[in-house]
Amino acid sequence: MDGTATATEKLRVEPFDEYNQRLVANVHPPGWTNPQPKDRYHLVAIGAGSGGLISSAGAAGIGAKSALIERHLLGGDCLNVGCVPSKGVISAARAWKVAAEAAEKFAGPSTSASGDFSKAMERMRRLRSEISPADSAERYTELGVDVFLGHGRFTGPDTLEVDGKTLNFRRAVIATGARAAAPPIPGLEDVGYLNNENIFTLTELPRRLLVIGAGPIGCEMAQSFARFGSDVTILDMADHILPREDADAAAVVQSAMTREGVSYEPRVKISSAERKGDERIIHFERDGKSESVTADQVLVAVGRAPNVEGLGLDEAGVKYERHGVIVDDYLRTSNSRIFAVGDICSKYKFTHMADAQARLVIENSLFFGPQLAEIFPWIAARKKVSHLVVPWCTYTSPEIAHVGYYETDAREAGFDVETIKIDLSDLDRAVLDGESEGFLKLHIAKGSRRLNGRILGGTLVAEHAGEMIGELALAVTAKLNVSAIGATIHPYPTQGEVYKRAADAWNRRRLTPGTKKFLQRFFKIFK
Repeated sequence: MDGTATATEKLRVEPFDEYNQRLVANVHPPGWTNPQPKDRYHLVAIGAGSGGLISSAGAAGIGAKSALIERHLLGGDCLNVGCVPSKGVISAARAWKVAAEAAEKFAGPSTSASGDFSKAMERMRRLRSEISPADSAERYTELGVDVFLGHGRFTGPDTLEVDGKTLNFRRAVIATGARAAAPPIPGLEDVGYLNNENIFTLTELPRRLLVIGAGPIGCEMAQSFARFGSDVTILDMADHILPREDADAAAVVQSAMTREGVSYEPRVKISSAERKGDERIIHFERDGKSESVTADQVLVAVGRAPNVEGLGLDEAGVKYERHGVIVDDYLRTSNSRIFAVGDICSKYKFTHMADAQARLVIENSLFFGPQLAEIFPWIAARKKVSHLVVPWCTYTSPEIAHVGYYETDAREAGFDVETIKIDLSDLDRAVLDGESEGFLKLHIAKGSRRLNGRILGGTLVAEHAGEMIGELALAVTAKLNVSAIGATIHPYPTQGEVYKRAADAWNRRRLTPGTKKFLQRFFKIFK
């Protein structure tokens, strides 16, 4: 996007129905007039995803002169092509699955009718448009932010240019995010493919969907489209899906997806792509043999590439590499006036991580956080990005949520670790809900009195793991002992009781044979 506010055609969001027109009217209003720049801004954010929105609004909220630049749609990936539309699609697919299983699992009404994919996608677009005022140009203007629509680029160490106007700044935040990456497969560009930026434009369900990549996006969309009725195949180089997650957790999800008809082809090397009429054919090799898969649509979900091009980073003295802008532990770039947040610089490419980083940047950029920390290290300890505890969730069925250390990582960090595993099938509520597939793995420090019992991390596999991970994230962030969870009353029956069960199991392990013998003698004396 070369980015001007008048580039109407480039801002169309297909299909350009009433809901997407409403979306665009909020997040890139046609005919928007950029304000006259102030003499100097305390903070300018370039990129209006979560990181840019939070940092600019936060600065304005404390009285600073704040500006926000966006060349495309305010709200960034999350609102327009990421979290919001994907969860709209996932929730619809889950509802279809529940309806299809109602008779068998709950003696509910039987149905053999197919759903309306076009209406499900229309619902997603309607809900996205209803959410969009929260990220609108009008709202941020009301919050005191000068909103500039157009292509912004640095012209010097403390200046930006947008729409022919120069913005002088004291501090700037790069929050331009990342885009979907495509593997160098011969013929792929000619064949045409979907990614997270255009899959939500579909109005017709593909009969056959081929997904390249078994990461979170690939798995979430593969399972959802299989539930809608597509014949789905996933190709990936790894041995199993979600290779970055706990292997046992990934196995549970892979088993569920396989039962729902998703075909997974592991350990493949894709060699080429070709198109014959409306069909797309992907050729691959495995174990020395050549194979191929034919599909009506191909979804590429193999990672993200940072949006560093065209920003004038060299002119600003900001260093960057293939993975994005280089920052220190305070999110400062090589130009101390300029910070970066979100996918452009973080290994954790989550909306909530960009949000958390933006909050750090407000303090570090406007209140001399890094400078004070260099003189008085104890003052700004919490302002370092490395101190953030980051939970995440993959929204398959069941979901996988994780926070803190994995067991192997904890051992590499020098902890002596005890892992407790509780199956959801042991929980009454999970059984009653028909959602007993999954488990909690809780990693607990043992050894010294100071560390013994401290919760280091955990992985939860459950239908609503994302809703349940908060308790564990709080425990890891606050460095709580597992006994704190054990002492917390959890309502019965809930799936959240899984944490209580884990604490009970840990307490039982503390009752050593020697301690048990002592107690037996004690109670013999005091009959």
